[in-house]
Amino acid sequence: MKIYAYNGKCNVSGKNIRIVREKLGLTQDQLAAKMQIEGIQINQKAISRIETGERVVADYELMIFSAVLRVPLAELLGIKKTAPASGG
Repeated sequence: MKIYAYNGKCNVSGKNIRIVREKLGLTQDQLAAKMQIEGIQINQKAISRIETGERVVADYELMIFSAVLRVPLAELLGIKKTAPASGG
């Protein structure tokens, strides 16, 4: 299977995963351990590769990152909230 890059990265969430992880004071090893508790077999090296955009993040992994880091999926994906359109 060919993996396509977007802006030179294999994922859009890695940067945001790193930002949230660091805000929470977690090391990559600690985050990997929390992911493993939730059933995702991932190690520190894989976390590093995700954060640098060198590794694709599966949708099920992203769901668990969201739960473990306690942030909405949209935040990890870099989706900004927009104000609702006013009816009229």
